[in-house]
Amino acid sequence: MKYVDCSAPVREYLCQADPVLGAHIQRIGELYRPMKDDLFTALCSSIISQLISKKSAATVYNRLTEKCGGAITPQALAGLTPEEIQKCGMSMRKADNLSRIAHSVLGGETDLEHLHTLSDPEIVRVLSALPGVGEWTAQMLMIFAMGRPDVISYKDLGIRRGMMAAYGLENLSKKQFDAIVKAYHPYSSAASIYLWHLSDEVTGSVGLAQIN
Repeated sequence: MKYVDCSAPVREYLCQADPVLGAHIQRIGELYRPMKDDLFTALCSSIISQLISKKSAATVYNRLTEKCGGAITPQALAGLTPEEIQKCGMSMRKADNLSRIAHSVLGGETDLEHLHTLSDPEIVRVLSALPGVGEWTAQMLMIFAMGRPDVISYKDLGIRRGMMAAYGLENLSKKQFDAIVKAYHPYSSAASIYLWHLSDEVTGSVGLAQIN
């Protein structure tokens, strides 16, 4: 199984680049966040996860996996009606978006493997053209399926909450966020993993809310 890269060299870089986050990284140690091997499955997982808790998302994802016969593939998903997909526990809008994307991939209109040849901004642009996919969803795909090392999302509530906890902030503007994350480059994805962990520590929750 592959994991988001939070290896010793990456942690050392972040600790030197940002002592505030670095102190938490040293306290927490190495984190292991598994990646998904299949881009289509990962995309579906990200869409399911929009605006719901991680626990709820896992439940819906597992139900859909079972409904698809053990694996969420374009073929299996396209063989279901949006109504059947919706019964797994998601909104009708999400179900319809998943169905449309499955048909688009199956019909050749969307080539997810081509994403590997694109830059990060290009990936966001291409994925955002798909129904129900926005910047946050594209960024999650880049972190957890493509292994892109320099991705962090202001739209993610967990990341913002973790950052406010780390730096002792009551509020966090986009301008403040952008200034802080400059130190994380080129390992913003690993920083994201630690900020999520800090968020969970603060809230004592596995919740993760975001905008698509």
